[in-house]
Amino acid sequence: MTNARLDAVPNVDIEEGRFKYVLIKIKDKENASALEKTIVRGYKDCQWHSDIYERCSAHLQAMGLETEVLGGGKIEHDPAAKKIKIFGESTGYGKADHEETKKILLTQYSDYTIDVAE
Repeated sequence: MTNARLDAVPNVDIEEGRFKYVLIKIKDKENASALEKTIVRGYKDCQWHSDIYERCSAHLQAMGLETEVLGGGKIEHDPAAKKIKIFGESTGYGKADHEETKKILLTQYSDYTIDVAE
């Protein structure tokens, strides 16, 4: 089963370098029985995990989607070396499931080495 609204949202939106990230669960407000989707968002210009969530949630809610933060952490993304490192946690949201984050990142970066550190 697919959902056009969920399918329209990219699984991953991250930058290069070192930055905070959040794991966000989204679902369609109009269709309570619809599937859920978990996405990864991370931006260098956001000082706090809540800044990332606020940037994303407003846009997603305008699309008719419900959002829920599942936790946060940090990412180091080195496109030249094709490496990503996932680590850390959010003081406000708690630690994201880094293994789930890795699984989602691999949908876009399948040719990368992705390491998870505590």
